[in-house]
Amino acid sequence: MTDSSTSEPEMSAAARPRKKLFIKTYGCQMNVYDSDRMRDVLTPLGYEPADRPDDADLVILNTCHIREKAAEKVYSELGRLKPMKEGKAAAGSSMTVAVAGCVAQAEGAEIQRRAPVVDLVVGPQTYHKLPELIASVHRGRGEGLDTEFEVEDKFDALAIPDRQIEGYSAFVTVQEGCDKFCTFCVVPYTRGAEWSRPVDQIVAEVRALAAKGIREVTLLGQNVNAYHGAAPGGREAEGSWGLGQLVRHLALIGGIERIRFTTSHPRDMDDDLIAAFADEPKLMPYFHLPVQSGSDRILRAMNRKHSAAEYLDVIARLREARPDIAISGDMIVGFPGETEADFEATMDLVRQVDYAACFSFKYSRRPGTPAASLGGQVDEAVASQRLLQLQALLNEQQEAFNRSTIGRTLPVLFERKGRRDGQIGGRSPYLQAVHCDGPAELIGQIVEVEIVAASRNALAGRLSGGKRSAA
Repeated sequence: MTDSSTSEPEMSAAARPRKKLFIKTYGCQMNVYDSDRMRDVLTPLGYEPADRPDDADLVILNTCHIREKAAEKVYSELGRLKPMKEGKAAAGSSMTVAVAGCVAQAEGAEIQRRAPVVDLVVGPQTYHKLPELIASVHRGRGEGLDTEFEVEDKFDALAIPDRQIEGYSAFVTVQEGCDKFCTFCVVPYTRGAEWSRPVDQIVAEVRALAAKGIREVTLLGQNVNAYHGAAPGGREAEGSWGLGQLVRHLALIGGIERIRFTTSHPRDMDDDLIAAFADEPKLMPYFHLPVQSGSDRILRAMNRKHSAAEYLDVIARLREARPDIAISGDMIVGFPGETEADFEATMDLVRQVDYAACFSFKYSRRPGTPAASLGGQVDEAVASQRLLQLQALLNEQQEAFNRSTIGRTLPVLFERKGRRDGQIGGRSPYLQAVHCDGPAELIGQIVEVEIVAASRNALAGRLSGGKRSAA
């Protein structure tokens, strides 16, 4: 903090009075990562986690603008917080309420106008300023609104070695923003232009995570395979590195056994990244590649800048490089102007890809996006029926993929105790939930498990006795 009139920065962490922090996270893995980093930057100020908002001195809603009715959900939550804040004030204490994330970026001024309960609005690129902004709120000065794009400053400030970690898997943001401007999407307006962190900064964070016992990292970005970060020190002449180079480099870090990344765009799949699936065993054989529609006409209307055939070609090249790779994706039905023929093209593409998992949604208007003003909005009942048809096919494919693992022995990273005594749970290389009977001492280890049963949502197995690595 920059204001020397407060003594708080001069106090040791142990001397500061403990305060409670509650963060509610909406949406994607990047928001989960951002929430973790907000906790990190606030811990030195004496904030400890609270289990409930009414127990907290500071409540942060970390919002997502992708899902339907995102802003309405935020205002509804703020309505529930208002009496809590008033009750604390009546009792002689206080609650600070902050709205962060993409809704904050898109609707910051409107949030402050409509919801006086909010003390602070902070966009995705200014989390590193939270200590100063909160101090300003507490001192009764400052505007309480900070949504400027300063992504490089954010990562410089948040790249701290004492990140708080639970479990054995962690998210690491390597790229932010989007230059694609799909007509249905608000991300370019809420997260800004594409920007990649330098390799050295990412390596330092992953090394620190490995030292804390993390065994699996998932590299995050709005368009993660557009990653082009500055080459590491001593290799400046190489300019920037792509994601394939970064993955291979991170795989050299001791203790890191698994690497994943999400979310990718078909336009940014280069040969080197595809080759990484073939030659780097630590890169898990599970790849999420959204397509959104199987109709070229709709893809053009979405401004996706790829065709269905080009998407299928990427899938074929991935499967040639890594025959056991599992593919997941995203689909939107009911986009403006979508006909039955367009929908059937989507169904045909799904049959050709044969997804291991897929997220599917009805199109919903996002204020400020080009698609929101398009004609030919699809009737809600028609879109709902198409979604049911699509999800029935996708569910069938997911269940068939899970059943195909029965009889196989898969390495499972155990992360937690199971629902019943003597049971432990973890994840397969394909991101499937796996549970089996076993001792709690195996949590944090990668163990060979024979799969004996499967449902659409999980696998059941038994220990095969082949332990691969320990935390």
